[in-house]
Amino acid sequence: MVRAAILQIKDIYYPLLATFGVPANIMTIVILSRGNCGLSKCISVYMMAMAVADLLVMVISVLLCHIFGYQFPKSFLSYTAVCKFILYSGYVNLDMSAWFTVSFTFDRFVSICCPNFKEKYCTKKTATTLIVTVFALTYLKGVPMFFSYEAERIIDNVHWGCRTTQAVYTLPAWSVYSWMQSSSVVLLPFALMMLFNSLTVRRILLANRVRRSLRSSGNESQNDPEVKSRRQSILLLFTISGSYIILWLTAVGSFAATRMSSSVFNQGDYSNPGYIATETGCLLMYLSSCSNTCIYAATQRKFRGELKNVLKFPWTYFSKLVNDKKELKTNQ
Repeated sequence: MVRAAILQIKDIYYPLLATFGVPANIMTIVILSRGNCGLSKCISVYMMAMAVADLLVMVISVLLCHIFGYQFPKSFLSYTAVCKFILYSGYVNLDMSAWFTVSFTFDRFVSICCPNFKEKYCTKKTATTLIVTVFALTYLKGVPMFFSYEAERIIDNVHWGCRTTQAVYTLPAWSVYSWMQSSSVVLLPFALMMLFNSLTVRRILLANRVRRSLRSSGNESQNDPEVKSRRQSILLLFTISGSYIILWLTAVGSFAATRMSSSVFNQGDYSNPGYIATETGCLLMYLSSCSNTCIYAATQRKFRGELKNVLKFPWTYFSKLVNDKKELKTNQ
């Protein structure tokens, strides 16, 4: 029997994603922790938090759930308690990654559009407090998700697998909670980033227009260093939030289409357009959890330098050991 195309894509896609995403996020965490990228402490806190959340998404959702859990259905990962924890953690980490990105976008919005509030808000202390608060609230908000699953089967008093409890489909409270959680992960972060970015762009265009007008009236050079500096500072913001918006667009569209129309598709119908759209949205959504490393390398010169040093370190260390050994033999 020929497997459906979407299943074949997932079999290839997720291992490739994990192979790149896990080491990429680890390297990002190592590089940012060294503090040699020339970034402000405030921005570094947000970038570090996003890298940690993305690493958790890669490990829990991609590695444990979509690769090991799928390839080894009878391993300890299939114990109901472990399965419930993986599903809960994967959902919460994805939620946390989204809200860390929103927090970073809002911080840059304040920095560019609210100069009077910038000195008080755009600090390392505020960033750290906000990240810890988002972390705690996200995990607390997701606690009911842990209790929305039950054992799929019981063999020799051992609970195996996970399935959604019947109460989730019958109780109105669960329906409301499901809507709130799904909107919190998919719709609300997407809408807020679109709002903050549009306001930021509007402010930048207005400021640049006024500044060009003032410099032209003063017959000064058109090579404005402040405009160039501002352009460089917002490049990181727009690439990170823009990448998030683009990669989550399919997930947002499929979520809105299925929820708004109340359409339901059979999980076994792999040719159903709704199923394919949902799975495609998930593939792109998880890709957003390993794209930031590429963005940092493309937009930050010092980050590129640190990345080269990290990549060259094993060879440099090995060469040093060989040279030291040769020198020791020569001295003997």
